[in-house]
Amino acid sequence: MGVTNSNKEISVRRIDCGGSLQLKLSLTATPDITTNPADIVLILDRSSSMAGSPLANLKSGAKKFIDIIDEATDGAQDGNIGSGSRIAIVSFAGSAVQDTQLITSVNDLKNAVDSLSVGKSTNHTDAFAKASELFDPASDNEKVMVMFTDGMTTSGGNPKVITDAAKADGIIIYSIGLSGNGGIDEDALRDWASDPDSSYVAITPDDEELEDLFEDLAKNISKPGATNIVINDTVDPCFRIVSLSSPTKGTASMIGGNTVQWKIDKLGIKHSEEATLEFTIQHIGPCSGSIEVNESISYSDSEKNVVDFPSPSVEVDCGIVVMPENCPEPVEINISGCTDSIEFNAGELGIESLGRIVQLDVTLRNVCPGKRVALAVILNEVDACGKEHKRGMKTITVPAHTRASCSDVTIRCIKFVLPEDIDVSGSTDSLCGCRKFKARFIANYIDNDFECCSVTI
Repeated sequence: MGVTNSNKEISVRRIDCGGSLQLKLSLTATPDITTNPADIVLILDRSSSMAGSPLANLKSGAKKFIDIIDEATDGAQDGNIGSGSRIAIVSFAGSAVQDTQLITSVNDLKNAVDSLSVGKSTNHTDAFAKASELFDPASDNEKVMVMFTDGMTTSGGNPKVITDAAKADGIIIYSIGLSGNGGIDEDALRDWASDPDSSYVAITPDDEELEDLFEDLAKNISKPGATNIVINDTVDPCFRIVSLSSPTKGTASMIGGNTVQWKIDKLGIKHSEEATLEFTIQHIGPCSGSIEVNESISYSDSEKNVVDFPSPSVEVDCGIVVMPENCPEPVEINISGCTDSIEFNAGELGIESLGRIVQLDVTLRNVCPGKRVALAVILNEVDACGKEHKRGMKTITVPAHTRASCSDVTIRCIKFVLPEDIDVSGSTDSLCGCRKFKARFIANYIDNDFECCSVTI
């Protein structure tokens, strides 16, 4: 079956400037169809909008799909699907028809495809229902539906009820859409298909591409698992990678600050396997708004599986700009003539605060004469839960004193500026709220008489 699932997810949809988020890459591979046989139902739309070249190209694509599965199951296009796999044809317009059961005869399948004729409305619900009836719950074969449609549901109930039940029973659903006539419901295709959309949904506006779509899908279904996998994921320059977890399979490493390389020797060779990798990125730079996290992502393996990863977007909010209080309006005051003084009432003036200044003094005890001291002061603010938040660090050189003996030395006016917008006290009063801090002091002599290996032999 090859690589059947590839996805990229983000942990949050919105962050502030400088914020972080987690990315998760996932990959699923399944063994070769010869060792992991599949029951595949092609569900083909033959509603009125398919008249002409769309139906002709659909038939060519479906027959090429059958030929590829035929060759993949036994190594030759011998007219018989081997290794336990089977294909069925269901077609639909206003209602659905089981044109064949799950069979192995290539000629019977192609004859059923060639006999398709255009109907009227589009009943996806009946199509999925008729397809579901063909699967044997007791069979160990992989169960796959391939829905092709070029229109929106115009009759019948809600198809999602049936597709949700089918997926819950382990049935894989692919959705192929032809949007050339402008009437397709792309969201519905994504709802019906297995997740993620990048692996199980394909939409084209050109019916001439249908043959290629069916060919690519058949090759993907019939391939073995994957070996010698290499994934290079480069994030947008607005982000940098800050941490990388160990993947569930293979190894991962960082290349520079923007690229993760993930290597897996083999995946899905003997049974269906999933591998995941998680890493954290941080927003940098001035960019804001909706940003795709991918700059590029590439995939390669020895089996030449075609794998696409989605490119999720995150909303980066850099719209909050901190502004100090406005400049005060000037008040005009005139002193005329030879007047020595004037009394003037300026009215009311509110006191505003944008922060505090903490000024610390510390005394160093018994500092020896002639020795400079290196002093570090670390200030943290403490919230209501006792958690400390960093507020700054200062390092100071204290000059050597020239007193005759060891003496206490006092260092005064060590200042820390503490803006009000980083207040963690929970107070709503920007001027008079109580804020708690912890200060830590470290000191050592700079000057000493130690010399390493100074003896000359």
